[in-house]
Amino acid sequence: MQRQRWPLIFGVILLCPVLFAAPTQGASLSPELQQALDSSKYVYIQSERKDGSFGKAAEIWFMPYQGAVWVASPTTTHRVKRIQAGRTKAKIAIGTPDGPSFVARGSIVKDAEVNKVLFETFAKKYPDGWSSYEKSFRDGLANGSRVLIKYEPAE
Repeated sequence: MQRQRWPLIFGVILLCPVLFAAPTQGASLSPELQQALDSSKYVYIQSERKDGSFGKAAEIWFMPYQGAVWVASPTTTHRVKRIQAGRTKAKIAIGTPDGPSFVARGSIVKDAEVNKVLFETFAKKYPDGWSSYEKSFRDGLANGSRVLIKYEPAE
């Protein structure tokens, strides 16, 4: 007695779109938002509270890089604690707390190469303050008292 193979063939046909689909990319910023990021000194990040609302906007140094906003924060900040608790949603305003904004998803990233780019970017972008804060950024990212956060635009 020969087994019918149609269930197996049917299953493979159904899976083909899943197996061969192009990977989805996150949302990207409009050219206007990207231009605002490229020319701004600061972003204002509001992270997601337990009730789903956004916290108070916090001014922070940042680096636009690879389609995302990167910051380095002490592990004691609300933004880090909220990401660690699974509340990754954030609102990022550019230039001023009421400036152009977008919703993003934050994640904690460990990447020595991005750290290096961040340090170089901050040295150029914040020449007046970098010499005062460079050691705390470098040491903090090295010893874990500060983390690198990547905010990608949400869909």
